[in-house]
Amino acid sequence: MRAEIISIGTEILLGEILDTNAQYIAARLPALGIDLYWMTQVGDNVDRLREALRRAWERSDLILTTGGLGPTEDDLTREAIAATLDEPLSVDSALEAQVRALFASRGIVMPERNVKQAALIASARAIANPHGTAPGWWVEREGRILVAMPGPPAEMERMWEKEVAPRLAKLATGGVIVSRTLKTVGIGEGGVDEMVSPLLGSTNPSVAVYAKADGVHLRITAKAASRDEAQRLIAPMEEQARGILGNAIWGADDETLEAVVGAMLQERGLSVATMESCTGGLLASTITDVAGSSSYFKGGFVAYTAEMKIALGVDEELIRRHGVVSQEVALDMARAARERLGADLGIGVTGVAGPEPLEDKPVGTVHIALDDGRAPQAISYAFAQSRAAIKRRAVTTALALLRRAVLGR
Repeated sequence: MRAEIISIGTEILLGEILDTNAQYIAARLPALGIDLYWMTQVGDNVDRLREALRRAWERSDLILTTGGLGPTEDDLTREAIAATLDEPLSVDSALEAQVRALFASRGIVMPERNVKQAALIASARAIANPHGTAPGWWVEREGRILVAMPGPPAEMERMWEKEVAPRLAKLATGGVIVSRTLKTVGIGEGGVDEMVSPLLGSTNPSVAVYAKADGVHLRITAKAASRDEAQRLIAPMEEQARGILGNAIWGADDETLEAVVGAMLQERGLSVATMESCTGGLLASTITDVAGSSSYFKGGFVAYTAEMKIALGVDEELIRRHGVVSQEVALDMARAARERLGADLGIGVTGVAGPEPLEDKPVGTVHIALDDGRAPQAISYAFAQSRAAIKRRAVTTALALLRRAVLGR
């Protein structure tokens, strides 16, 4: 089955939002045995949208659209599909009642403009959208399927998982493609590639190395008649990779580093506290993105100035002698955080996020320290990236240092 994704919205073309919907769908089609051939982005213009739909209808078996199902004048997906298939639009009374009931359940009188969201063509069946006011469309005609989904990611993802993907899974007849991603930290992309080089010649499953924000990923991909068969092909390759990379592998697939490290702390009954400078609280925020983190995260300080660091217990003489951006100060920040909040482990982060140097230290200089009351340790990096990327890399590195310390206990 040849598939095409059409992302609709002028805001995508202007770069105001990222097209995460297309990425989300594309990542899930291989497991359904559906081959993605084309991806198109088009603005809120009915003529250009009709052209994109006409081209897709001529060359694809499955067309998946996102966006343009809202109530405003520039939400034109329904109109464009109707024109492309030469079918008139009409308001479905049952669907209109559902949309009105949704507004009523929220205590809001529905604007009459929203009636257009209850319109259908004869070939279309509405797809439920309990997270929003825009029902989707499922169209089958001439041996093709066209699925129109809303643009807001939360609505689109729910519709895909609960309504669209299960239907497509019943229709797909080709082999499936399944991937298993192993996530590593502490080894560079070239190092991982060199270590697993004996595996890279395999074709099914295939093995590939990618540098990502949370470390280096090793993706193992297999194609087979069924998901179970593909996983059987992947299993021995994964075992070999784990044997080569060992503790450098911190997780797999959708796991996050903060969740994995949090689970390790919880299992061992350990707690952590933080003191951050250049990351501005991002480390604490990332740790607390995990539900239940209050069981191991004592709290954190954002000590952005030297005066705040001193007030929280960092040695003034260390700051005077080494400067706020130094390993020595990072170590004392970790100690102060641990002691003030009574945690088992303390993390200190200081550095220069930019865009200007600080204390003659170049932008991207970061010092990260961990204090456990016994054998403090610190690492230093020079991240030649943007301000946001420097902060993100520092957080990832701090979590990796925390993981290493927990493993060593």
